[in-house]
Amino acid sequence: MLAKVFSSAVIGIDAYIVEVEVDISQGLPSFATVGLPEGAVRESKDRVKASIKNCGYHFPSDRITVNLAPADIKKEGSAFDLPMAVGILGATGLIPDGVTGDSLILGELALDGLVRPIKGALPITVMAKEMGFKRLFLPAENAAEAAVAGGILVHPVKTLTQLVETLAGVSTIEPVRVDIDAVFKPPKHSVDFGDVRGQENVKRALEVAAAGGHNLIMIGPPGAGKTMLAKRLFTILPELGFREAIETSKVYSVMGMMSKGNGLITTRPFRSPHHTISDAGLIGGGQIPKPGEVSLAHNGVLFLDEMPEFKKNVLEVLRQPMEDGQVTITRANSTVTYPANFMLVAAMNPCPCGYLGDQKRECNCNYLQIQRYRSKISGPLMDRIDIHMDVPPVQFKDLSSTEKGETSGMILKRIKKARGIQEERFTRMKIHVNAGMNSRHIRKLCQLDQESSNLLEHAMERFGFSARAHSRVLKIARTIADLEGSERIHSNHVAESVQYRTLDRRMHR
Repeated sequence: MLAKVFSSAVIGIDAYIVEVEVDISQGLPSFATVGLPEGAVRESKDRVKASIKNCGYHFPSDRITVNLAPADIKKEGSAFDLPMAVGILGATGLIPDGVTGDSLILGELALDGLVRPIKGALPITVMAKEMGFKRLFLPAENAAEAAVAGGILVHPVKTLTQLVETLAGVSTIEPVRVDIDAVFKPPKHSVDFGDVRGQENVKRALEVAAAGGHNLIMIGPPGAGKTMLAKRLFTILPELGFREAIETSKVYSVMGMMSKGNGLITTRPFRSPHHTISDAGLIGGGQIPKPGEVSLAHNGVLFLDEMPEFKKNVLEVLRQPMEDGQVTITRANSTVTYPANFMLVAAMNPCPCGYLGDQKRECNCNYLQIQRYRSKISGPLMDRIDIHMDVPPVQFKDLSSTEKGETSGMILKRIKKARGIQEERFTRMKIHVNAGMNSRHIRKLCQLDQESSNLLEHAMERFGFSARAHSRVLKIARTIADLEGSERIHSNHVAESVQYRTLDRRMHR
């Protein structure tokens, strides 16, 4: 007897169809799985056999061959347990032939027949809808995540018995429906910019960075508030749109990091890896490539605290995804591309001891130590960071002030207005914010009047800006103009933009 069940697997964040073919023929009892199965897939035979027996069904004492097609792609994970069991029971005649033809089945089986959650439910659902499947049977814990995609019936399966009875027509599993409007509730943040005393210039730089999607680095002594400010940045970023939420959720789905009962990532990610992270942990990797921190920060913020403490080779791998908004990982067996469109926010001390330039504490570092410390961040990487901002120590009068500063909500209103201008400007383009502009966009959209042009020329000669730094200054000036609602870039916008290249100016004093 031969039975066929449709299932699925994921490469990167994209899913593909896997046909689970089960053949039962006469011969000595055996269970062979072919089609390049990895460890967890090869072990399925023991889980499937125990599950079928413990659910009270007959397990055939014949030769069983399970083929996972296409056979030239490696299969990993435990999601094939459930379709294998359904295929075996279908081949023995317990499940009617052809009843699973319009369905996709996935799930890991416990030995008692319970169905456990899987990874990658969201990208699989999106693919199933595009391929024209009408029904999706998958673990109940993944149902809310899958139902978000819409356009396909998502049936939550709790046990093997429940699925078998449904396919045999004895009972039914009601499909799950998700109200998207209810999912997209305004986020409630436990932190707010109103809590921060002083540092008005740094708050302004963060506002400009958030409005244009610009990368930013803060340089200041310990205790100046760099980390505190960075952790409040996501409170002034506009909410995720549905398309962005799906993209971000796909990455978390393939990593199995979706919170229980949550069908969608609706708040922008904020990732803050420790400085001991490896290059594979940051960029992604492994024998079967998995996404790293840059992909988990997609459409959100990647915060690198104490940036010079990261290994230099780890920092250098950031250069390509910062430019392209995606990362491609190549291994002998596969090449995978993950999205990595993130805002980089970094913090560092001005020197190893942290007190260079501090008027109240003496710096104990010599010139060579300072140069060695700063050289850990290469020039090409620093060029890709749009805004460099000094964070001075907070004065006592600011700390003791009872006057509350601007709240995140107030700042967010201005940022949303500026983002709206950019969305309208970049209609029919692949970019959405000023930080994504290339040289062609800059020439067209960042034209300067004579006064502004003279000011920028003087700044370039005075501070030795590179060509990439020149582009960064124009992008930031465009964002500052958008925050003011100005169509044209004026000299005051350029002047403020130049002030956000602290390290370039410091190096050429």
